[in-house]
Amino acid sequence: MTPTKQNYPPGFTRFAMSQTQHEKKTDRPWLIRTYAGHSTATKSNALYRANLAKGQTGLSVAFDLPTQTGYDSDHVLARGEVGKVGVPVCHLGDMRTLFDQIPLEQMNTSMTINATAPWLLSLYVAVAEEQGADTTKLQGTVQNDLIKEYLSRGTYICPPKPSLKMIGDVAEYCYQHIPKWNPMNVCSYHLQEAGATPEQELAFALATAQAVLDELKPRVAPEDFPALVGRISFFVNAGIRFVTEMCKMRAFVDLWDEICQERYCVDNPKFRRFRYGVQVNSLGLTEQQPENNVYRILIEMLAVTLSKKARARAVQLPAWNEALGLPRPWDQQWSMRMQQIMAYETDLLEYGDLFDGNPVVDAKVEALKDGARAELANLGSMGGAIESIEYMKSRLVESNADRLNRIERAETIVVGVNKWTEGEPSPLQTEDGGIMVVDPAVEEEQITRLNAWRKDRDEAAVTAALKALREAAQSGANIMPPSIAAAKAGVTTGEWAEEMRRVHGIYRGPTGVSASVSNKTENLEDLRDQVAAASDKLGRRLKFVIGKPGLDGHSNGAEQIAYRARDCGMDITYDGIRLTPEELVQSAQDDKAHVLGLSILSGSHLPLVQETLTRLRDAGMENLPVIVGGIIPDEDAAKLKEMGVSLVFTPKNFELNSMMSDITKLAISGEEKS
Repeated sequence: MTPTKQNYPPGFTRFAMSQTQHEKKTDRPWLIRTYAGHSTATKSNALYRANLAKGQTGLSVAFDLPTQTGYDSDHVLARGEVGKVGVPVCHLGDMRTLFDQIPLEQMNTSMTINATAPWLLSLYVAVAEEQGADTTKLQGTVQNDLIKEYLSRGTYICPPKPSLKMIGDVAEYCYQHIPKWNPMNVCSYHLQEAGATPEQELAFALATAQAVLDELKPRVAPEDFPALVGRISFFVNAGIRFVTEMCKMRAFVDLWDEICQERYCVDNPKFRRFRYGVQVNSLGLTEQQPENNVYRILIEMLAVTLSKKARARAVQLPAWNEALGLPRPWDQQWSMRMQQIMAYETDLLEYGDLFDGNPVVDAKVEALKDGARAELANLGSMGGAIESIEYMKSRLVESNADRLNRIERAETIVVGVNKWTEGEPSPLQTEDGGIMVVDPAVEEEQITRLNAWRKDRDEAAVTAALKALREAAQSGANIMPPSIAAAKAGVTTGEWAEEMRRVHGIYRGPTGVSASVSNKTENLEDLRDQVAAASDKLGRRLKFVIGKPGLDGHSNGAEQIAYRARDCGMDITYDGIRLTPEELVQSAQDDKAHVLGLSILSGSHLPLVQETLTRLRDAGMENLPVIVGGIIPDEDAAKLKEMGVSLVFTPKNFELNSMMSDITKLAISGEEKS
């Protein structure tokens, strides 16, 4: 393979020059990114080059769910998911296309990838070598945080212990061969999205970092360990309570310095720096009056930029319409301009820290640190992060339930949702619905390219590469060198991940929803009476089966529905994420469900629901009421009801008690039809 000729995108070198001139007078701005990727490698590449030309200074790659969970685009679980929430990358050819005309030696690339992080980094290194890059100069990050996947995002493949070992493999390899690369990005972002309090976000993230450093410490010489500590970075969340969030960031800085110095004896302050990137909170973005999200995003950005001591090194902002669906290029540009105005038009970067010595800030930071230390000690008594996954998951589900309860009771005001709900229609939601919709033909086209790739490669080389990869995984050797060799041989994402599954097994994480009724949910007496009366009519306790078909791992909504349904007195079945429609229909049949609920947030609701309904009819269960929840445009909601779905819930349906009442009535009507 010959190196590809590289050209800077239009405006790239010009912007770099103006940035250098700007830095002579002020602090260096943070890396300006947008989290992007969709449809195909070709379309995503065009988007990246356009964003770089508009002044973006780093890349942040979003991969689709099959890529994140280690499946090729033609796998049964990938059906309906290809290109929906990110770019599909099945092999070296896709990665080559993704970064065409983007000089990787000059780029700072963040790849939000976890279970398949060793593989995607291997593909990236292989493409960089094709470009003729000096790989020791590559800069960027792989998130590579599997522990938060078990707690909040759900794109794990293998059990925790072998996954931790693979995190260590990447970090060790990068330290030796790609020294400027951040090999592990401790991710507290999704912890907050799953409901974590600030203290929980601090403690759970820092416990994860400790687990990783404990894994890494025996791998390098003692004198080299501090530098390896210095390569660990963080990816955090900043919510709407920006004073608390800013104090949280200062607490992160202090606690990380404390852990590095006291637990790991790192003397050099440079290696104890808390280096982090941020995406501000998407959990608080609302489907109702979505234009208000612009203000929310700006306020949340202040938490990670105002305090110089705790300023993010890279910022990526969601778009105003991400509660509705996939943002368009213009929407992403608007969020990028927000960062550029803050960095280049204001005088923020000309001053030292604005909050040093502030008694209110100091008191809040100390309170957060005390709470985090107590939780860290609790996790330590259980054996650390790996041994505490089930505990942390249950705490997150409980915290999220508390958050939703406060919104339902209007103790927490959300403008346009539970107060000041009347407003003018948004002019931003134009004839395209205000979002970008991925063409369904993308999946078939990607599969066609994948088949062509398989046909044209050297099968003997692939077989040999997979054998070497399997042997490395079985022996405990570092899997990075054989993974890079496999990337160059033409191995696919699904083939790489299948070797990991064969060696380490498949893991199903805890749901965080116990069988025991909570005593925290208030004002359920009338609902419990309604469920009890319905159960009497049905002849047994109302059975509600809840599932997440496909690869979508955003389980917060399903967990909260299951949590509230349980507390209302329903008999629930919720087995977690990543189930096929066939498995869900079988569960509904075995458990004699009165209602089947499907939660899908990845945009793949139409094909997955259609398959589920078809399988229900084939099983003679066409009268079983089906409800669907997710980020579903009104047009798609109408299509789902035409298919036979009884109820559709979207983020604007935040009143869980009302939903429970609707589900109870539906169960009775479904039984009458049967």
